[in-house]
Amino acid sequence: MTKLRTEGLTRRFMGLVAVKDLSFQMDEGEILGIIGPNGAGKTTFINLVSGIIMPSEGKIEFKGKDITYAPAHDRARMGIARTYQLIHPLENLSLVENIMVGSIFARGHSLKAARANAEGLCAELGLKDIDRDTSRLTILEIKKMEIARALANEPEVLFLDEVMAGLNSTETKDLIATVQRIARERKLAVGVVEHVMGVIRELTHRVIVLEAGELIASGPYEEVSKNPRVLEAYLGGAA
Repeated sequence: MTKLRTEGLTRRFMGLVAVKDLSFQMDEGEILGIIGPNGAGKTTFINLVSGIIMPSEGKIEFKGKDITYAPAHDRARMGIARTYQLIHPLENLSLVENIMVGSIFARGHSLKAARANAEGLCAELGLKDIDRDTSRLTILEIKKMEIARALANEPEVLFLDEVMAGLNSTETKDLIATVQRIARERKLAVGVVEHVMGVIRELTHRVIVLEAGELIASGPYEEVSKNPRVLEAYLGGAA
């Protein structure tokens, strides 16, 4: 089942075209890699889909409904969630309270219901000692907390923006397995922006490649990684 679809999506900032005529779809249970060089438009694309910014042209559909100009809070309630490149935990709140924020503001849950939901998410993602201050969390725990906060929104589409950054190889394998499991069990459509090609190869079902805001390739990683244009634009001649 197609969860999210864009058609001719374009965003201009003055004379700069950050995303150009981008058409694609994401399906239930699919993990989609979104790759490209710095400045390719990857985060701008996520900002467009999540409603942080509005498109100059084009169309965005969520489960067949036109949401092109729907505000971000409406999209969150519909079931579109995301993480951010730069993670800023709410420092005066504990691990579990940071996760509760997602339920309270996106879903309007009571404190009791939000706490119960957050505790369940902590168990699902392997987060323990949940009343700890965020200053005592490891990098991996902070990453999982950020994902849990997005999941507290009860999404059907989830975007992870460089969530593997800063992790060592063991932590990366842990988080890859976690993302694969939640996508499968929750039947999520997951979009992953990532620069480490080993992660993209292991984690995703399909990849789209952006260059200067334009889609230049789409398909399984092994196919895309051999595309001459992708090699020239991004992979530096090495698959």
